[in-house]
Amino acid sequence: MKLRRSLLPLVVAALIAAACGGEDPAAPVGDETDDPAAAEETDGTEDGEADAEADGTEPEGDDDVLRVAFVYVGPVGDAGWTFRHDVGRQDLEDALGDRVETTFLENVPEGAESERVFEDLARQGNDLIFGTSFGYGDQMVAVSEQYPDVVFEHATGYQTTDNLGTYFGAVEESRYLEGMAAGAATESNQIGYVAAFPIPEVVRGINAYTLGAREVNPDATVQVIWTSTWYDPEVEGQAAESLLDAGADVIGMHQDSPAPGQAAEAADAYWTGYHSDMEEFAPNAWLTASVWDWGPYYISTAESVLDGSWESREYYGDMADGIFDVAPFGPSVADETQSEIEARRQEILAGDFAPFTGPIADQDGDERVADGESMDLGALLSFDWFVEGVVGQIE
Repeated sequence: MKLRRSLLPLVVAALIAAACGGEDPAAPVGDETDDPAAAEETDGTEDGEADAEADGTEPEGDDDVLRVAFVYVGPVGDAGWTFRHDVGRQDLEDALGDRVETTFLENVPEGAESERVFEDLARQGNDLIFGTSFGYGDQMVAVSEQYPDVVFEHATGYQTTDNLGTYFGAVEESRYLEGMAAGAATESNQIGYVAAFPIPEVVRGINAYTLGAREVNPDATVQVIWTSTWYDPEVEGQAAESLLDAGADVIGMHQDSPAPGQAAEAADAYWTGYHSDMEEFAPNAWLTASVWDWGPYYISTAESVLDGSWESREYYGDMADGIFDVAPFGPSVADETQSEIEARRQEILAGDFAPFTGPIADQDGDERVADGESMDLGALLSFDWFVEGVVGQIE
């Protein structure tokens, strides 16, 4: 597993405003925008100048260089989801050198507004375009059909075309392990969970986390609050505070900033993060996190486009692929708990354990997965119910 940590100390102000530019997740910058026309395009070089004109003309360039564009829903300085994708972009540049030229656009809203962004990138001569948020799906399908010679890849998506593939990972594996750490840490048996949107990806993570928590602590419950935002540190922090005020002493999250962890630290509670190793932001609260490593996928995908072997597919990597893993444990995680989690992790790596193996009941106590059976990929990708132990509704 390859983990990167910020080389600069925490800048608290960065967590109450959108961030942009640079690999440091704590770098302070300007406000996040909902206007895709105002989204910043950067070419990954030191001077940070955009390499494509906004008027839609196709730039001159070396036909032997693969032009790769990344579309981000948040700022690269969010310390989480977008930060880790941008680390992967930089890994791609490091690996392929002058064979690739990359650009990125950050703070691009999901939905209809994003379609023009993808059209512009295709028209500007990009050969490979990555869209890194679920809500880009319909727009990427439409644009891929307009530009059949451009390769598109959609993170967390489920729709494909001849030149559009999807990619994600079975992060429920590490979510389960996070849950084990949370279940062992709680004394109140109340775990709070700050979650962005009730889509299958997020529901799946909450369920795996709850199953892991209840493996080590059958009395544990997980209370969910929806924020309706991927990245808004103020909203995320307030949601965590409300859960802590209601009795939670551990906070889990499917959000992009460390704000829930900072709220937990202020309340002398514990915290499991997401996307990256965020320990530096709230070290006393830190337990562990699921951490993404997108670089190998970006490198292999670009190489396949370069050599002509790329084909549309639905990639769903697992922990054994190395696309994600659990972060190092915080000092408050007992040695015995660490050993239990590592033993389960080894079973996952060996293919001997899957988090969604029955018996599994839903919130009403009705059996949804029979003893010894495992949910298939189709069922996982369409998850629309909570397991027993979750407190909250899929709104």
